[in-house]
Amino acid sequence: MEVVGNLKHENVVELKGYYYSKDEKLMVYDYYTQGSLSALLHGKRGEERVALDWDTRMKIALGAARGIARIHFENGGKLVHGNIRSSNIFLNSKQYGCVSDLGLATIMSSVAIPISRAAGYRAPEVTDTRKATQPSDVYSFGVVLLELLTGKSPVHTTGGDEIVHLVRWVHSVVREEWTAEVFDLELIRYPNIEEEMVEMLQIAMSCVVRVPDQRPKISEVVKMIQNVRQIDIVNQPSSENQVESATQPPLTPTQKGNE
Repeated sequence: MEVVGNLKHENVVELKGYYYSKDEKLMVYDYYTQGSLSALLHGKRGEERVALDWDTRMKIALGAARGIARIHFENGGKLVHGNIRSSNIFLNSKQYGCVSDLGLATIMSSVAIPISRAAGYRAPEVTDTRKATQPSDVYSFGVVLLELLTGKSPVHTTGGDEIVHLVRWVHSVVREEWTAEVFDLELIRYPNIEEEMVEMLQIAMSCVVRVPDQRPKISEVVKMIQNVRQIDIVNQPSSENQVESATQPPLTPTQKGNE
């Protein structure tokens, strides 16, 4: 809790206080009025729905990636979030993604998370080892990126009650070269973003590869997202620039080619 409480970053929801006893464990955070990314993406559809435009989705992705990069930098570069999912990402005052629930996965490791809710975000190796790592955080973030791009939940059912895993579904669609079929219909109305969506899809796919060592570090993912579009980098606080430059090695030519 001390490590979590000392972490101050605009893309990590700040822990305000906690209570720890044998029978009860409480963590106190600020209330985010817009709700979670999960609620914004998968909440009410229809006339009253406020669609998330592409600019907002890009800022959510970049903010969340920065937040995870800051988490992975803490505690000598050994800190792991362990429960990255759209219900743990909120929008801060600048509409950037902000990561919550840091530390809960460690405290609650003895409590089983319902399989259906966790399965869509869980890296393949975590199913066997039951141990979250920084590469498994990257996998989970890749699933969040796929949610932002497709508008679909990580595990969802079709009209025929068939259970669909988002990562497998995206792989199958891309393999058949129907890439345009992947993207959320709500994004089709925005002009001139096809190239950016495809680049973001490539980043997401690199995060959800099966072999942990083949996934990029989250600091590299931040760079990749920034290279898709230069979003507000000039307006970043200087302290954050210093942290990011400390945690982000330059991309290799191979990585640049992959983007």
